[in-house]
Amino acid sequence: MLKGIDPIISPDLLKILSEMGHGDEIVLSDAHFPGHTFCPKNVVRGDGLQIPDLLEGIIPIFEPDSYDGPLIMMAAVDGDELDPQVEADYMAAIKKDAPDAPAVKRIGRFEFYDHACNMEK
Repeated sequence: MLKGIDPIISPDLLKILSEMGHGDEIVLSDAHFPGHTFCPKNVVRGDGLQIPDLLEGIIPIFEPDSYDGPLIMMAAVDGDELDPQVEADYMAAIKKDAPDAPAVKRIGRFEFYDHACNMEK
């Protein structure tokens, strides 16, 4: 029996995290991300879970990669405005256990979708 694993981490998510190595990536997204379109083989649902809570469960057991800007978020689409509190909440959760985590890199919506799609190959 495992001890010290936050119960927010499902067995499927724990398996995925344990199999990841340098260069592997995971997308944590809200319900509007088209994961079943872009990554149908590797979708693990977390209905009702908040990303900061997931980050607080993941970061103590999973070291963010130190290469190639490991934290990526989708940039605002032209005409939309980002809520800066969202990134602040994510970074606060990350920095609890990874205080030296780098700043978030922003990429465009379709670049983000392409990036997520290419992760599955």
